[in-house]
Amino acid sequence: MQNNEASYNKAIYMFLRIGFVALILYWSFKIIEPFVMPVVWGIIIAVALYPLHKKFSRLLGGKEKLSAIIITLVTITLLVVPSIFFISSAIDGIQELAVKIRSGGAVVPMPPEKVAGWPVIGRPIYDVWLLFSQNLDAAMEQFSPQLKNVAQSLISAASGLGMTLVLFIISIIIAGVFLVKADSSATAARSIFRTLIGRFGEDFVSLSGAIIRSVLQGVLLVAAVQALLGGIGIALIGIPGAGLWAIIILLLAVMQLPPILILGPLAVYSFTITSTTPAVIFTIWSLAVSMSDAFLKPIFLGRGVDVPMLAVLLGAIGGMIYSGIIGLFVGAVVLALTYKVFEALLVKDVLEEDPPASEKTN
Repeated sequence: MQNNEASYNKAIYMFLRIGFVALILYWSFKIIEPFVMPVVWGIIIAVALYPLHKKFSRLLGGKEKLSAIIITLVTITLLVVPSIFFISSAIDGIQELAVKIRSGGAVVPMPPEKVAGWPVIGRPIYDVWLLFSQNLDAAMEQFSPQLKNVAQSLISAASGLGMTLVLFIISIIIAGVFLVKADSSATAARSIFRTLIGRFGEDFVSLSGAIIRSVLQGVLLVAAVQALLGGIGIALIGIPGAGLWAIIILLLAVMQLPPILILGPLAVYSFTITSTTPAVIFTIWSLAVSMSDAFLKPIFLGRGVDVPMLAVLLGAIGGMIYSGIIGLFVGAVVLALTYKVFEALLVKDVLEEDPPASEKTN
């Protein structure tokens, strides 16, 4: 009886200890949860910039801190300048549209007759477009619930862009700190992988770096270039809200969806607001931007690791649902990295269980 009571007391004691540790860990995680995504994104950026950092530090005579500071400042500048343009353009476009609608000054051009001839969706699009161009007040009243939801979403997205930019800047600064401590960070990463995986740990550190650089250069950088080129074309043709359209193109491109989904309808719309020649040029530009990933990916990717596009797509969508725009980028990298690491682990296990024939004969 005493033994049973002692075992019971020991079980309660262990439960309380484990529960206390679990509570502390959960509490600590909730405290640092807002910083998880910026830190993870900072690590990803640092891994991607590490080769450039090493080359640049050698040019500076081994001054790694100076190299990290310069790279951090340049990266922030390259991020902030276009972002401010696109964000201000997006906000100005939304505000301008709201003012015109309130004042009754918004004018929707007549739809081209050929829109009605599009298969399946042509006639509904033509009828709605025609209603907005002929009687804007009636159209606004008819579609009031849908327009209200869209307006709220646009305002919320626009207000969140500023915070997203701040998080990106914080992540770049964190990346700069990791670059300063690059050697110790690499040693820690090898130690962690060696503990988790075993003797192949160091190989997986190199593999992880290659995968991160592949996703950043072959997916995210290509998406950024397509968004920039698309936004420039939209601004030059005179379509309002070029920054907002560019941001939408960026999101689609990261999710591996073609920019023509946005640029195509805008190219059709351009024929209603300008003469034929500029509209044709913009259409050709839109097609070129949409197909540019065919030659941009080989240029940026080089000899990088072949990245599974389905993993990038699911990671981008899931990451954006989980933590907004910054999660879009982090999710794409993390899921692609997870997939390739597990794939490599399975290959290692197969090789260990089934050695080559030459080893069997020996």
